[in-house]
Amino acid sequence: MSTNPTGAGPYYFVPQPSYWPITGSCALLLMGFGAASWFNSYAFGPWMVLAGFLVLLMMMFGWFGRVIDESEHRLYNAKVDVSFRWGMSWFIFSEVMFFAAFFGALFYVRNMSVPDLGGLEQKLLWPDFNPSWPTNGPYLKDAFTPMEAIGIPLLNTIILVSSGGTLTIAHHALKAGHRGALKAWLFVTIVLGFTFLGFQAYEYTHAYSALNLKLSTGVYGSTFFMLTGFHGFHVTIGALMLSVMLARAFRGHFDASHHFAFEAAAWYWHFVDVVWLLLFILVYWM
Repeated sequence: MSTNPTGAGPYYFVPQPSYWPITGSCALLLMGFGAASWFNSYAFGPWMVLAGFLVLLMMMFGWFGRVIDESEHRLYNAKVDVSFRWGMSWFIFSEVMFFAAFFGALFYVRNMSVPDLGGLEQKLLWPDFNPSWPTNGPYLKDAFTPMEAIGIPLLNTIILVSSGGTLTIAHHALKAGHRGALKAWLFVTIVLGFTFLGFQAYEYTHAYSALNLKLSTGVYGSTFFMLTGFHGFHVTIGALMLSVMLARAFRGHFDASHHFAFEAAAWYWHFVDVVWLLLFILVYWM
């Protein structure tokens, strides 16, 4: 703990040197090199990816565990809390830009590329191509059925929006000191999150088996599965984050004035909610 230059007491917490950052870097190196080897059909590639993933999990448990221990010993003051808030804010902003790139690709394909491929200049190349969305492009001829908005997508929308409401109730319960309600509503939120993932897995199975809609189904299949798949991955991460928050709540962590970890997980979950609403409108409905 460094001190205020005036000698007035604690100023800003400075952690001890840690080996966790280099551990995480080694894990990413293993995963990246393993993935490249896997794609080039080397037998050791998948095992190297698995080793990197296991090292990454070890790093996450160790590093986050250390931060939680420091937080529970009240080593962080208001200035450190502000740093955490800015860090989480910039992380979510990077996630916004990540999805913005995919939504931008969808917009470009639907409103520029597909109409251009059906223009007069392209008729000699693809005279039978219908430049309407959804499409698998002028090359692929296999018929497929696009995903409908009514059904599982609408049900998942209701589930995910409801989970945002239950999480907000849990947050208010935490600030009011009602720990029983906090645990109950947080548990409901986690159940709703994993229920969403279960329905999405069923939706993917149905798309592959009954609709002939696959990742390889041209531009519609690739944009659909990339957008919804990455969103499902983020829901998984968010549900795991909330599960950790629930475990910490059962251990007596958090109080009305000291619970930024919970708030950070809640921010992330609400971000996931907003992304899904955009997905439902732009991918399923339109």
